Amino acid sequence: MKVVFLEEVEGSGRTGEVRNVANGYARNYLLPRKLAVPATDHNIRIAQARAEAEAKRQSGLDADAAVLAEKLAGVTITIEVKVGEQGRLYGSVTARDISEALEKPLGLLLEHRQVELEEPIRQVGLFEVPLRLSRNVRVSVQVAVLGEGQTLEELLAPPPVEEEEPAEAGEEQPSREAEEEPAEEEEPEKASEEQPSQEAAEEEPEIASEEQPSQEAEEEQPQEAAEESSQE
Repeated sequence: MKVVFLEEVEGSGRTGEVRNVANGYARNYLLPRKLAVPATDHNIRIAQARAEAEAKRQSGLDADAAVLAEKLAGVTITIEVKVGEQGRLYGSVTARDISEALEKPLGLLLEHRQVELEEPIRQVGLFEVPLRLSRNVRVSVQVAVLGEGQTLEELLAPPPVEEEEPAEAGEEQPSREAEEEPAEEEEPEKASEEQPSQEAAEEEPEIASEEQPSQEAEEEQPQEAAEESSQE
């Protein structure tokens, strides 16, 4: 069925928009609630007049929302809750809780549907939560979820850093010296082991030279015998 919307229906159509919808949807929901009417020429003119008026109204809403968005920029709202171990909440912080928290300090009345929280908050911390102030204006605010008796300054303070105890100097030095010591070279040791054998080889001529006098002594004996015979 072809209908023209007299009011905005989220997910279906806006005021003055002409669309084809299922017959059952039109007869059972849209037409009984006067959200839409059959798209005749007369009904279309009526719907378009409403659309123009709605556009002007929406423009005023967006202007007011833009002013409010400037005020909310950088605002942090706090919600104090009961917590258990490791900062886990007893329950959760919902979109309704945040809309109520905005009303107290700022006097801002928002429906919980305007708080676009993807899922409830179940832990202490600082969270960025988007708000839909109007159809065309959105802004994000910081929501600080605190434990009972906890302040915002304590939540924002960085966690203490545990200092590691320095190792004793006496224990570190041996390891450093061991790293600085060069690896022992095996080849020079082999060379040093071979040197005695070379020296022993060089000493053999000396032994030979020591044997020469004994040979000369043997040669001198016949000469002495000859001299003695001549003297006789």
